[in-house]
Amino acid sequence: MASRTAPVAFTEEGRRNSRPRRLVREYMDECEIFSSAQQVHDALRAQGDKVGLATVYRNLQGMAEAGEVDVLRHGDGEMLFRKCGDVHHHHLVCRSCGLTIEIAGPAVERWAAEAADDHGFADVTHSVELFGLCADCAATADSDSSR
Repeated sequence: MASRTAPVAFTEEGRRNSRPRRLVREYMDECEIFSSAQQVHDALRAQGDKVGLATVYRNLQGMAEAGEVDVLRHGDGEMLFRKCGDVHHHHLVCRSCGLTIEIAGPAVERWAAEAADDHGFADVTHSVELFGLCADCAATADSDSSR
């Protein structure tokens, strides 16, 4: 993976651009699916990088707080991380392979704004994640069930 310059958020507040932090950031730059800290740790170890699980988790948390990665909670409550685009969006996630598509949700945005306004709320945020099977996984599931 190509080396990248540290984002400002990771050089502020006395945070060093350490080797483990760089490794986690570079991995997330290339990863196209939501991944747990354990999965990131396992992938880094598999490529020969020695980095502790706590270090991976701490760096992913820092990246999430800095807005560098999106976070969603898996059905079992596990936090999953993915580097996404800069524009507000939602996710369509395959439950089988993890394929993730960033989607706009203008109807959701209107509904959230109206609901907040109707009840006198301000500065409202929201998160919408849709889970299902992508076309490839659905086709595999269909062929497996017909055997």
